[in-house]
Amino acid sequence: MTMNSIQNIKLVLALFVIFLYTQNTFAQNPTFWSNVRYGGNIGIGFSGDTFSGVIAPSAIYDFNNQFGLGVGFNFGYTDGLNFTASNYGGSVFSIYSPFNELELSTEFELMGVSRRFDELGSQFKDDYWYPALYLGAAYRMRFISIGLRYDVLYDDDKSIYASPFAPFVRIFF
Repeated sequence: MTMNSIQNIKLVLALFVIFLYTQNTFAQNPTFWSNVRYGGNIGIGFSGDTFSGVIAPSAIYDFNNQFGLGVGFNFGYTDGLNFTASNYGGSVFSIYSPFNELELSTEFELMGVSRRFDELGSQFKDDYWYPALYLGAAYRMRFISIGLRYDVLYDDDKSIYASPFAPFVRIFF
């Protein structure tokens, strides 16, 4: 067994123990689960010949009617004139609603990116990790929010999105 394999096994075991501990702790507190909502968002972006889309299932814990913290998983795909990209990763986010119809959000996302380019008959491959920090605002109607977010860490060379602006639809039940 290699050193990396042993480290990966230790990491998986540690995460499993943490998972069991948190399940036991939260299972004893039924009010915790009554404050958790499940859902996520769908994002679509268009720019010239480029299409970007993301599906992100999430869970959020509501501390009160105005503030919540959540985690999510992200899966995305981008298709341009001479390239394609797929991505996967996770995010942590916060939502603040100063009044029922307005939702302000921040989200840190870390994505594994796999890109393929076709230029002058040659193919190029690029795999890397990309961080994003989104600031967003949305109009909220009960459990649906429709809004726009902006990636303040946007890098034109590394981002899989065509623009730092991304419209979204977020749904939590």
